[in-house]
Formats: sequence, C-alpha cells, structure tokens
Amino acid sequence: MTADERVSSLLTKHAAIDHAIDEENQRPHPDDLRIHELKREKLRIKDEIAGHDSHV
Repeated sequence: MTADERVSSLLTKHAAIDHAIDEENQRPHPDDLRIHELKREKLRIKDEIAGHDSHV
C-alpha cells in the first residue's frame, strides 16, 4: 500500500468514526464510554495522518 493509499484509508476510517459518534449522540441515552473510545480512536488516526503528511 502506498502512502497516499494509506492516508486515503485513514481518512475514510476517520469519517466513519465521525459518523458513528454522531449516531451515538443521537440516541436517547448515548453511551459516554463508547463516545470516548471513538474520539480516542479518531484522534489516533488524525495523529497518524499528520505523521504521513510530515513525511511528504
């Protein structure tokens, strides 16, 4: 997988997590722990994307 493909994959995952967070927040009783875990994963992906951008 090339660097561009990896970044594209990460961006797709980032968007999917964003969507999952929005869906969880729309529930009558959102699961705060689930939201926290999703946000942590989203941040990890963001950091990985930034790491790839710095190597270009």
